[in-house]
Amino acid sequence: MKIALIDSGIGLLPAAAAVRRLRPDAELVLSLDPDGMPWGPRTPDDVTDHALAVARAAGAHGPDALIVGCNTASVHALPALRTELEPGLPVIGTVPAIKPAAAGGGRVAIWATPATTGSAYQRGLIRDFADGVDVTEVPCPGLAAAVEQADERAIDEAVAAAAALTPMDVRAVVLGCTHYELVAERIRAAVSEGRAEALPPVALHGSAGAVAAQALRRIGAAPAPAAAPSARLTVLLSGRASSLPEAALAYAEGRLLGSVDPVTSAY
Repeated sequence: MKIALIDSGIGLLPAAAAVRRLRPDAELVLSLDPDGMPWGPRTPDDVTDHALAVARAAGAHGPDALIVGCNTASVHALPALRTELEPGLPVIGTVPAIKPAAAGGGRVAIWATPATTGSAYQRGLIRDFADGVDVTEVPCPGLAAAVEQADERAIDEAVAAAAALTPMDVRAVVLGCTHYELVAERIRAAVSEGRAEALPPVALHGSAGAVAAQALRRIGAAPAPAAAPSARLTVLLSGRASSLPEAALAYAEGRLLGSVDPVTSAY
């Protein structure tokens, strides 16, 4: 079994680590785009072009499924990716976990990039899956870039700024950018600071687990967390065979993937 994931940067790590936990025997192909990042400020057509390029690079390695480990690319490029690659290669997009967050009742905050916050796409998800729920959209300028660079100070500053915009009685926080899942516990600590003891703990909702599970379903594979680990990890940086970016190893998800020797040549 071989699963490929694409993103402009290390935002694909949470989904890749989730696949690794569900199926440690799966070979992984991680196709990043350091030459074209960040994708967020690009036009929809540019995002689509870059997503197609890294998807083609990953597709050359013969994966059984392709995960789009990026919210922005899922919004803009998913139709084009599916048109080109399916049915031969199932393509799984990433959608913010608004539906499960809203299902628990209570106030919900959605942390997302400034471009996504207030967008028609996000408002449509709120309308479809959180109608009648008290939802606060929280822009997080600079957070994804800080996570990408593993800049500890910048991460703390961006998380603190977003936490200051998050209602104190929020029950759930949706991590609306895949990069944010890499610093989930720091986000939890920030939104919990000063919270009344009578309130329940804040629940964080990311997409990585659901996306990984959906990828397995699409190829008819069941979870097998006890399977013997595969040592096959292919990393592509704008199509070039490489190893994990150094910043990836600052996070538990990156270290989990980096615990095997990467394959750095085409096969």
